[in-house]
Amino acid sequence: MPGEIVVGTDGSPAATAAVRWAADDAARRGCPLRLVSVVDHWAYGIPRFPTSGGDPLTRHAERALAAAEAVVREHRPDVRISAEIVEGVPARALRDKGEEAVEIVLGSRGLGGFAGIVVGSVGFHVAGHAPCPVVVVRPGWSGGRGEIVVGVDDSPECDPALAYAFEQARLHGCGLRAVHAWRLPAHPLAPEITYDVEEVREARRRVAAEKLAGPRRGYPEVAVHEEVVYGHPVDALIQASRVADLLVVGSRGRGALGSVMLGSVSRGVLNHAGCPVAVVRPAC
Repeated sequence: MPGEIVVGTDGSPAATAAVRWAADDAARRGCPLRLVSVVDHWAYGIPRFPTSGGDPLTRHAERALAAAEAVVREHRPDVRISAEIVEGVPARALRDKGEEAVEIVLGSRGLGGFAGIVVGSVGFHVAGHAPCPVVVVRPGWSGGRGEIVVGVDDSPECDPALAYAFEQARLHGCGLRAVHAWRLPAHPLAPEITYDVEEVREARRRVAAEKLAGPRRGYPEVAVHEEVVYGHPVDALIQASRVADLLVVGSRGRGALGSVMLGSVSRGVLNHAGCPVAVVRPAC
């Protein structure tokens, strides 16, 4: 039996959108859905074990889970559901749920987020540390655009993201757009260095084609459109995300420091993409 999808919920609009997305993916995969609400008593100075009558945080978590279950029952009544309240720091508790999960799905920011923040600290932490793919969904997302987008580079970290993207395209029954963005290297101390742009462009096309060759053989039913563009990867992926159902990226690609869990590209698209974003780490 396939593993379960874990979705975090706190009753916020973004969490509700995440619950719907997770329910859809559970239906596509034929796997169970676990609803998780995290209670952090210590952050608010509330005793962990109140003497009587419960506590406001636990009661809120119970209401959030009940509301999420109602959303799933109405939206995808065939999906098997379980619900759980977890005690702890939300980012760590949700991250640890990834040990046995197919994926973790989160809203872009919860009830405690500041209005100007697109993705909250919980989303960034879980996306950068969970041992499974993490999907971040913004409030109001409804989908139905009919395309999956994946960022492609020549780093080893790209391979798990490609595998996840091809599988999602298969599950959705839609095409996959593979975006490889490139820029000419800058040499401020040697400005006389020049490049044959067409030669570099053709080399980047070969990089993308070679990277996609293996997954294409594994998913012959998925139609792939290769898009090699000149520009910054974040800009290219954000542009592609505007007509996509899902954008898939590795947690860090070419040029990222080994100690950095989320690279600049994954952080950039999490903040600005026009669709849900899946971040897939090398361990996934």
